[in-house]
Amino acid sequence: MAGAGAAEGASVDQRPIGMFDSGVGGLTVLHECLVSHPNEDFIYLGDTGRFPYGPRRVEEISSFAWQIASHLLSLDVKLLVVACNPATAAALPWLQEQLEASIIGAVHPEAEAAVQTTRNRRIGILATEATVASGSYARALLNLDAGLEIFPQACPQLASMIQSGDVSSPEMVEAVKSYAAPLKEAGVDTVILGCTHYPLVTPMLQRVFGREVTLVNSAREIAREVGEVLERKGIGNDPAREGNYSFLCTGQAESFVEVGARFLQMPFENVKTVEISELEKIVVA
Repeated sequence: MAGAGAAEGASVDQRPIGMFDSGVGGLTVLHECLVSHPNEDFIYLGDTGRFPYGPRRVEEISSFAWQIASHLLSLDVKLLVVACNPATAAALPWLQEQLEASIIGAVHPEAEAAVQTTRNRRIGILATEATVASGSYARALLNLDAGLEIFPQACPQLASMIQSGDVSSPEMVEAVKSYAAPLKEAGVDTVILGCTHYPLVTPMLQRVFGREVTLVNSAREIAREVGEVLERKGIGNDPAREGNYSFLCTGQAESFVEVGARFLQMPFENVKTVEISELEKIVVA
């Protein structure tokens, strides 16, 4: 590995970037990063064996996030991307305080983009129950503009429906309409997609909200921040090379590949299983 050379000020850092999510939703982020940073290597871990995170308690999500972050850091990643909104909301500041690594989450990049986008300062948030309950988006948004009006909307089951492959059924249409209705009534002009699964139903969401409402996609914003961190810290890989990517999952590898291929929209192989029992041996700080 090239970690030591990078630490001594070398211009090229060959170590991979680590990324994780509760399931396959974070693959929308990985796809955007692979397109935006084609010279970088990535290791993606999907905690499919413990999906979904949304209905779980904050303490439980934080414990999972610590275990996975610690595991990826043991693989000598140079940057860690928490491509999971519930994990970001529950654990990001704590992970950043406790771990000696650069860590990017899903909340702040979207909040910045939403504040820059809104015209009427009325911002809606579609997210899981855990993310909405944490208040993380509201805090991030108000820290940037205290005069905003914020309208969070929890979307129970939406991530699970998308993960199961349901992106166009009548049931999905009705679910999207019901979750969007309060935000439309509130007159928002910007909506944060506060779960990495939701970009898979962007066309349906845009149709329901209309073109006058801007949807903020976490994948694009996280990929942009990854680029900024790589440049600021001088830890980018050789720009002339073609990067690689590989996968870890805690559930069944075959189903992870089957479902994940729809999210990644690129060749999907090199999948290894990480036993949950091994992750649970990692002591939480």
